[in-house]
This record gives sequence, structure tokens and C-alpha cells, in this order.
Amino acid sequence: MRFGNFLFPDSRDPARDGEVIDETMREALLADELGADIVWLAEHHFDGISVYADPIGLAGALAGSMHHAGIGFAVIQTALHHPIRLAEQMALLDHLLKGRLIVGLGRGSSYNIYDYQGFGIDHHEAQARLDEAEDIMIKAWTGGEFAHDGRFWQLQVPMLRPRPYTKPHPPVIRGSSGDASLIELARRGQPFMMNVQSLETTARRVGVYRQTMREAGYDDEAIARNLDASWVWRSLCLAETDAEAERIALPYFAAMTQSRAEMRNRIYADTGLRIEVPAGDLPGARTGRGDGVLHGAPATVAEDIAALDRLGIGGIIGVFRMGPMPHELAAQSLSLFLREVAPQFRRREQ
Repeated sequence: MRFGNFLFPDSRDPARDGEVIDETMREALLADELGADIVWLAEHHFDGISVYADPIGLAGALAGSMHHAGIGFAVIQTALHHPIRLAEQMALLDHLLKGRLIVGLGRGSSYNIYDYQGFGIDHHEAQARLDEAEDIMIKAWTGGEFAHDGRFWQLQVPMLRPRPYTKPHPPVIRGSSGDASLIELARRGQPFMMNVQSLETTARRVGVYRQTMREAGYDDEAIARNLDASWVWRSLCLAETDAEAERIALPYFAAMTQSRAEMRNRIYADTGLRIEVPAGDLPGARTGRGDGVLHGAPATVAEDIAALDRLGIGGIIGVFRMGPMPHELAAQSLSLFLREVAPQFRRREQ
């Protein structure tokens, strides 16, 4: 398996934003030093739940300092970006990282309407904007001059410069928060990033993905290859004992979950506006053993990772700093994981 450190730093106090960003940089470099495969970056706006807000800017700052880990986006809120600008930025990062880049795209927040309001985007258009933007980016990376006359963009594009380092272009992967998007990715033969779910729900959805790919005509080798290129998100908290990890993890996990709802609930109370999420797309159980937050001594967490490994999933997107957790606690947990758990599951080619 491959293991990533998902930088999701929560700053409740605007006066501390700079300090938390500095700590986030240190966490990324620690992950690189300890052998993480990927440092994952998120995109959220206006609420401090991912305080750096601009993952592309942060990726540029990290690219020259990391010697082993790649950078992945989980995800770029594609509806909020111009696709040509985004294609240029990704091509540049691809060069700076010498191909260690995963371009994770999503329509935008599934829950926070204010992300769209702040950028003047109708959230109902987000999926269509994502689809059109991805098509434009692929054209820009792989071809020469082209014209595009679409629903959202009318473009006359000379050859994009720089050309991507990776040929034909850096790997593109989409986030999936519900069955409908997962089924569509399976039909297209594309890997996925799955949001936080229970182990039971994850196993069911992987089964749906396998079956859909099979029905679409893909053989077992292609299905296994796609699953190996896919990632699932979990929060992780490790300590020397199970009891100590539980004592640390659950309060911070609860605080993280609460803080992510605060702005959304306030906006709804003030305006009556929110994004309606189909019931089937809501995340599953999150605090039980093996679910959204994996906690325990290294041996215990290794058992939970093994359950995901048996599903054929290639990578874990791990959040170690949950909510208001101090940087030092997250660094200790990250260190335990990368030193004592991750080596048990490595399949990286030497």
C-alpha cells in the first residue's frame, strides 16, 4: 500500500492562522522525512477548517523542499477555477516535483454552500463545470493549439506552456462521495478517492465498483489495477497504548466534526440556503473501530489497515491532525504510523 499525510489544519482563531500554517509546513516536511508517499492537500474557503485555503500555492511552497513524497490534491474544487490557469499550474507543479503529482479533482464542496457563494458560482453548476474543465485540461496538456466552445468557457488556446513533465499528462483522479459518482468512475475505468466511510460501507462500495467495471467489460487485471490506484480517507491517531490513543482521538475527532458544521449551520440559519445532499451520500459511521477514525497502538491500527488492504485498495489518505489537536500530538502520531505501521504494508517497487 501507499500512505499519504492529508494536511487538514483547523484554525478556529484568525489570529493564529499564520502559526497553524507554519506548523502545517513542518508536518509536511516531517512526513517526507519519514517516508510518506504523498502529502495530500485540501481546498476549503472562509471557515478555517483547512486554514491555508489555497492548496496550489502551498504545493508550490512545498515542492522544492520535499525529496521523497509527492503531492496530491484531495481535492481541488474545480468549479472555482479557470481550467487553463489550472492546467498551467498543474504542469508547473509536475515539473517541480519531477512527476510526483496526483491531480485530484472534485466538483467542489458537497456541503458548504458558502464556498460557492464567495466565488460567485452557482453550486448547481458544479458538476457540469468539473466535467467541462477536466476535458479542457486534458486537451491543453496533450495537444497543441485548440478552440473550445462550451457551456461555461469559450476559448482560443495556443499551445500550453510548460508542457507537462509526465507524459501524456499527470495522473488525474476524482473524488467520490456517493454511489452515483463511484459507479460513473467505474464505467469510465477511472480510479477513485473515497471520502470517510465505515469499513462496512467501504467494502460495499468497493464491491459495487468491481461489479460495475466488470459489467462495463473490464477484466480482472484492469479492475485490480484501478483499485491499486485508488485511495480512501481515514483519520488516524496512534499512541503507545489503545487506551491512550482513544483518550486523545475521540475528543479531537468530535471537535473536528463539530467545527466543520458550524459555518454551514450559521449560513443556513441566516439565509435558509444550503446544499441538499441525498441521504445515500451521507458518510457512514465514523467513530467505531475500523471506521472513520482509526485509533490505537501501532499493532491495533495495523489490523485496521490490513482490513482495507484486503479490499485491494492501493492507498490511505491519512489525517493525523484532527480539528484543534496540537501540532506536537499529530507529529507523534504520524511518526508512530510511518515508522511502525506503514512498513508492514509496503509494496513500492525498489
